[in-house]
Amino acid sequence: MSDINRKGIVVTHIERSDPALLARFQTFGVATTHEAQGRMGLLEHRVRPIQQGVTIAGNAITVLVSPGDNWMFHVAVEQCQPGDVLLVTPTSPCYDGFFGDLLATSLQARGVVALVGDIGIRDSQTLREMSFPVWSSLVFAQGTVKETIGSVNVPIICAGQLVHPGDIVVADDDGVVIVPLQKGAWVADAAQQRLIQEESKRQRLSRGELGLDIYQMRDKLSAKGLQYIRSLTDLND
Repeated sequence: MSDINRKGIVVTHIERSDPALLARFQTFGVATTHEAQGRMGLLEHRVRPIQQGVTIAGNAITVLVSPGDNWMFHVAVEQCQPGDVLLVTPTSPCYDGFFGDLLATSLQARGVVALVGDIGIRDSQTLREMSFPVWSSLVFAQGTVKETIGSVNVPIICAGQLVHPGDIVVADDDGVVIVPLQKGAWVADAAQQRLIQEESKRQRLSRGELGLDIYQMRDKLSAKGLQYIRSLTDLND
């Protein structure tokens, strides 16, 4: 489907990742995944966690809603399977409290692992007590209505990123990154190699080696004109 933000459609069958692949991404986290796929896929920084110390990975159930209207959340619940992430964006900016504890209860019953949205949410304390992870643009108690249809499982633009149904969503304290479904295995392998390299560097740093030497920075810094002097008085010589 080429139309972004098309309304009035619910796609009932989407492709999903193998759960083992999602488990790998959960161990990688956002920063490593982002770097491994060429520093692409990050949602804009305004989409932040309402909790701390939680990392999730799942397949996106995409939801397009109208401003101030959360009707399509209820439609989307029916399409969710265990391991999914509900990923929501409005057709134009709106930060009303689209989502709260009752919808979270319904999603938990379907095995959904998190909500991610460029939206406002409410009942944040209760959501934390429920251990239902949420990444949202803000917390705002303003309620919504149920009057206008949107779509479920269509391509959407969420916080600056194109997201297709089934794409892999990785989220933690650093934010949210999207991995295209078809690139999942490749990105996971690249992320694994990055972790191996980082562990090697971590061991060297812990032994007292300097990043200047590990990353071979000295010649480049010198070429840029960096000078070492004993004291500022030497500048007058």
